[in-house]
Amino acid sequence: MAIRFANAPCSWGTIEGWGQGIGYTQMLDELVETGYTGTELGDFGYMPTEPEKLRQEIIARKLTMLGAYEGVYLRDPQAHAEGEARVLRTARLLKSVADVGDGWQPLLVLADEHSRDPLRFQNAGQVEPEMSLPESEWKTFAGGAERIAKAVRDETGLRLVFHHHCAGYVEAPWEIEAFLEHTDENLVGLVFDTGHYLYGSGTTEGELVLDGLEAFKSRIWYVHYKDCSPTVASQAREQGWNYKEAIAKGVFCELGQGSIDFGRVTRKLRQIGYDGWITVEQDVLPGMGQPRESARRNREYLRRVAGL
Repeated sequence: MAIRFANAPCSWGTIEGWGQGIGYTQMLDELVETGYTGTELGDFGYMPTEPEKLRQEIIARKLTMLGAYEGVYLRDPQAHAEGEARVLRTARLLKSVADVGDGWQPLLVLADEHSRDPLRFQNAGQVEPEMSLPESEWKTFAGGAERIAKAVRDETGLRLVFHHHCAGYVEAPWEIEAFLEHTDENLVGLVFDTGHYLYGSGTTEGELVLDGLEAFKSRIWYVHYKDCSPTVASQAREQGWNYKEAIAKGVFCELGQGSIDFGRVTRKLRQIGYDGWITVEQDVLPGMGQPRESARRNREYLRRVAGL
């Protein structure tokens, strides 16, 4: 399978429980119009939850369903059962459209529930080691992720990838490393998100993304392309903006407008043997920007720098 590009509802303002942008039919139409051939599900309930209706919408646009994001507060063992049930609901819906498209099997994208912990919400993009989980809690955290991955695998046959995510407890590079050390490489993969990786590193040095791809190449099963504005990231750190404030100010800018060279990133992915889907995400809050035009410009940029 050659590298192909998708986009996702978060680029149109439907983002992880923070509200809904335009309706899903317009969003999908604009996604196709701007040059993408795959999508993610978005928040559960944004797209149809009735399997046959979802199939019709995907087939009509000749799309591939790549996966769906779910956040679970993995630090709290009391949250694991509820999280598992919610993730399984989403996994069943993904499974119902797994045979549509190019043969890609949708992935359940699991993250620690971001922005729930005030310390991490306020310090996204500038995490210090003392803000990380203590060693005594990693077993519980990683065990929750493995429990959910096993449940998804056993019931649906689908795989789970973990999303390192700003304002959650796996954000900084050393936290990604710790999480992977505590989880089974055959059970839990990694979705590498370029923008979250760079902002979560506490710097604006785009070269770090290439280092991260090399460091975690054996666990990368899926990739998100997201840029990070060095100007907004620096302002956020200097002025103490929380994660949502940084999003609202545009910390995740259009591709090519930030610190990350996606031509080099694409070449690096090929070098390490990645040949799956890449989902472009430009996280915006509902009503921000001009999503269709941003999606178009992002796609044109990738044609120029990646030749795809």
